Amino acid sequence: MKNKKKYGKHILVATFIASVTILSGCNTVAGVGKDVQAAGESTTNAADKVSDKL
Repeated sequence: MKNKKKYGKHILVATFIASVTILSGCNTVAGVGKDVQAAGESTTNAADKVSDKL
């Protein structure tokens, strides 16, 4: 039973560290929106290039 509690704490700590890392890359909600928009534009551009080749 003690191992399950330790394992749960490790998962919690890992999740916290991952969350902080992700959120530090985008300081605000607007930053997240800009990142998502940039990713969408990149995907659109790639799709346009592929369709042009066809």
